[in-house]
Amino acid sequence: MSAVTTSRTKPGGKLGWNLLGLLVFVTAGFPVYWMLNTAFKPARDAIDPDPHFFPRTFTLENFERAFQVADFWGPVGRSLIVSLVVVLIGIVVGMLAALAISRFAFRGRKIVIVGILAVQMVPLVAMIIPVFLLLNDLGQYDKLTGLIITYLTFILPFTVWTLRGFIVNIPKELEEAAMVDGCTRTGAFVRVVFPLLAPGMVATSVYGFIQAWNEYLYALMLMSQQNQTATVWLGNFTTKHGTEYAPMMAGATMMAVPIVILFLLVQRKMAAGLTAGAVKG
Repeated sequence: MSAVTTSRTKPGGKLGWNLLGLLVFVTAGFPVYWMLNTAFKPARDAIDPDPHFFPRTFTLENFERAFQVADFWGPVGRSLIVSLVVVLIGIVVGMLAALAISRFAFRGRKIVIVGILAVQMVPLVAMIIPVFLLLNDLGQYDKLTGLIITYLTFILPFTVWTLRGFIVNIPKELEEAAMVDGCTRTGAFVRVVFPLLAPGMVATSVYGFIQAWNEYLYALMLMSQQNQTATVWLGNFTTKHGTEYAPMMAGATMMAVPIVILFLLVQRKMAAGLTAGAVKG
């Protein structure tokens, strides 16, 4: 009787989870759809008090207007440089720090772990004034190097904590077996741990890149108009005459292209990284 009941309840439960997944997808995907919808519709339709879920006419005028408002490639190039450098430094330093925390016992280890968590709990807005004063004293205000250093302060702790979770789920016995076979500790890490850690590094790098790419507040406060990043560039569509919503959405669509390309390139590794450690070996 219980087997029959279970077999009857399974389809209903599966349907419920499918509906929940569909609801989450629609909720998360609708803003993206509306951005694309607004980007390709005439500007007058974007401010229509009676909006349409499907554009009646398609146009590329908004993209042309986006290029005319202000320099586009300069801010995008600066955002790419900052994001890539932050990810590169963060993943290298974060991997070494996560390896030390996960594999070595040293005095103050728990304090370091608690400190990493504490740093992530501090609101970014609370550090604007101290960061501004510090960069100004160091001569790094309105410089990409200063912005990179600032981004590392909140992306590096996230990277260390995330990679630590991946390394912990890699059995130590694999390294010990490699060292018994003649490998040094470094050789064991390179030949055994690093291949298993690669998917996790890819997933962490993508999230770090997205954080650096989408960051707005510090880029606005620490960079001048001439050195603005892509997120701050979108503010050029808001003037004293109002906001040009259609060109702004066109600009946001173009800004999303690098993220989409990056995700398409690493989607397999990222999926493997997100599921790594689900079952501890």
